[in-house]
Amino acid sequence: AREGFVALAPDLYRGELTSEPDEAGKMMMALNIERAAKDMVGAIDALKDNPAVISEGVGVTGFCMGGGLALWLATLRPDDVVAVVPYYGLIPWPGAQPDYSVLRAPVLGHYAANDDFANPESVRALETQLHQLGKQAEFFIYPDADHAFSNHHRAEVFHPEHAATAWRRT
Repeated sequence: AREGFVALAPDLYRGELTSEPDEAGKMMMALNIERAAKDMVGAIDALKDNPAVISEGVGVTGFCMGGGLALWLATLRPDDVVAVVPYYGLIPWPGAQPDYSVLRAPVLGHYAANDDFANPESVRALETQLHQLGKQAEFFIYPDADHAFSNHHRAEVFHPEHAATAWRRT
């Protein structure tokens, strides 16, 4: 929003909060994926109906779980999502298997070299899969970076240079 875009962040947990990493991980894995899909599709509809949105489509981005969900949303609404930028996100839910063959949006991914969740091998495998389907995808793996390297609230992983580069690319 600070950059002049209309921004919307759907609350997929409907007000449920935690500040404990282990609890957050449990919440992520227990996420009702069908309800999350409806909420995300509803967010696209809300943006399309918003008179402040003057573009022909919607760009989606997300971090960690949100990055994976951004990828999935781009396959759920391929006519509306015109750009997708996942930050260190893959799709860990068994019920959320995206059909990348319907993906129309170009994908620009940002990932960390030192990441056990979205490890470089998984990232390259996804990039290869997208290329084999004829999709436009460019994934950056940032050296000496950990998962959540753009999170300035977590000093132990924040990497200011990589975060700035990733944002410029975004």
